[in-house]
Amino acid sequence: MKHKLLIPSSAVSLLALLAMPIQTMAQEQQPTQHPQHYSVTDLGTLGGTSGTAYGINERGVTAGFANLIAGGPQHAFISSRGRLRDLGTLGGPNSIGAGPNASDDVAVYSETADPAYMNEDFCGFQDHLQCLAAIWRHGKLAPLPTLPGGDNAQSFAINDRSEVVGFAENDTLEKPGYCATPFQVLDFEAVVWGPEPDQIHELPPLPGDKVGVALAVNNNGQVVGSSGLCSDTTITGLINGPHAVLWDRDGSVTNLGNLGGNLVNVAAGINDRGEVVGGALSSKDGNLHAFLWTKDKGIQDLGLLGEDTATAPSSINNHGQLVGLSCSATGSCRAFLGLGGTLIDLNTLIPADSPLYLVSAWGINDSGEIAGQAVTKGGELHAFRATPCD
Repeated sequence: MKHKLLIPSSAVSLLALLAMPIQTMAQEQQPTQHPQHYSVTDLGTLGGTSGTAYGINERGVTAGFANLIAGGPQHAFISSRGRLRDLGTLGGPNSIGAGPNASDDVAVYSETADPAYMNEDFCGFQDHLQCLAAIWRHGKLAPLPTLPGGDNAQSFAINDRSEVVGFAENDTLEKPGYCATPFQVLDFEAVVWGPEPDQIHELPPLPGDKVGVALAVNNNGQVVGSSGLCSDTTITGLINGPHAVLWDRDGSVTNLGNLGGNLVNVAAGINDRGEVVGGALSSKDGNLHAFLWTKDKGIQDLGLLGEDTATAPSSINNHGQLVGLSCSATGSCRAFLGLGGTLIDLNTLIPADSPLYLVSAWGINDSGEIAGQAVTKGGELHAFRATPCD
């Protein structure tokens, strides 16, 4: 299924992307198979100037977040037939949605109105309010449980069994200033909620690691993400860690390896065939490269898109098509589509006179429909859905 390496701003993940200097300039690969062309639907916002679609189900329903006024709070949404429905919050100003699954359930994380424990900022909105995982189901937003001793949690993805994955704090207190995430004082673990909403299950990090994040889950209950220490794993602003991992349904954890770099290795998406995509630092050039992992072949370097210096997939469908975000050294980003190991700028596959420039792609379904974020000619950031038209 689908989701999510790096998510923008409080939702941004491996956009450590832009933080990596470097100078390798790979030649843009030419596609080895004929790509689709796409029509693009502007899904807009909830009244403000910014929105992002983070996932899409098989019926073309999307979920994500958008702000209510320019520069104002952002709320999770679900979009059907081109209309955004505000999913609200758990009492605080901001929330973010991911999914939806086949039943249109949405994984949400949201601020509450309560101050955060020891001034933490677990949601990353800089409000220092408590952050809780939640599920929007049957028209209602309901919080999901935290781990014993922990005060905060985030949910990042949901499968068709309504199993939600993310990460939650435990009761292990670290020394002030030790954790890489600003203001964080408690350790956190990858978790699965469900299939009943009151169930929470811990996913152990790799031996030697103490924290973990879960970013995607498939319909077989396999989960991917990253693990490390609180000192080298971040959960706001950028989500990254030193070890890309896969958890099987029984909770056993597998190290997916790396491309020679040890600082950033994140598995962001997994399909029902167990194929995993993500981003990893390459020892060849120090850049963030897209990777594909399979059980038979292990981790495979998909390289960079053109002369960009950071390329990270976020989702892969059951046909092996992947999508993501690629950025240059100057911070200019574009959405991409991956076919048979070839990375293609998604903007070259939409009408030349499109009023949208596709900046990031976060989800792709088995019909090839894509959800993400685009820039309008007026400079606003809107959620979009791209539909194959060949």
